[in-house]
Amino acid sequence: MTTTDHAGVRPRRYPLLLLVALTAIGVDLLTKELALANLSVGESVDVIGEFLRFTLVFNTGAAFSMGTNFTWVFTCIASLVVIAIGYMGLRVRSLWWALTLGLMMGGAAGNLVDRFFRDPAPFQGAVVDFIRLPNWPVFNIADSCVVVGAVLVVALTFKGINLDGTIAVDEREGGEDSGEDDETEGRKR
Repeated sequence: MTTTDHAGVRPRRYPLLLLVALTAIGVDLLTKELALANLSVGESVDVIGEFLRFTLVFNTGAAFSMGTNFTWVFTCIASLVVIAIGYMGLRVRSLWWALTLGLMMGGAAGNLVDRFFRDPAPFQGAVVDFIRLPNWPVFNIADSCVVVGAVLVVALTFKGINLDGTIAVDEREGGEDSGEDDETEGRKR
């Protein structure tokens, strides 16, 4: 695969990535505090009938409450993920990748705040979850950000959009002998 770029160097999108991450963290923490202030543990409040409920639970494990005895491991892994995204984000010049990585970084960091600062102890804190859908584990805004970010990673990868905003061109499909206009190959997203 090759990339084609006729438009020059795009600006870095790191400030956007950080803004998205900080917004995700802020919204996550705000909604968790609202849940803690307005719900009792295990209490379930209908928001949209039985489709959407708020139910306050504390999760010391990973997704779907797996690994509840290994909270410190998930804390270390999530910390490494946030650091890796922060480092990788320095290369981002694509608006879509900045949004995507910002959501993932903010979601991971939002749950890390719980792990670091909530009871029972630092690095072992329980994550506050409160959003409940039918046939699905209770989750929070941070979890939603991570999932939406992961879906966007898949979409951007399938579309061939690189971190720098160039589009990967498969030489077998869009190479020089295909007759395609080089101007369209270097489009940026």
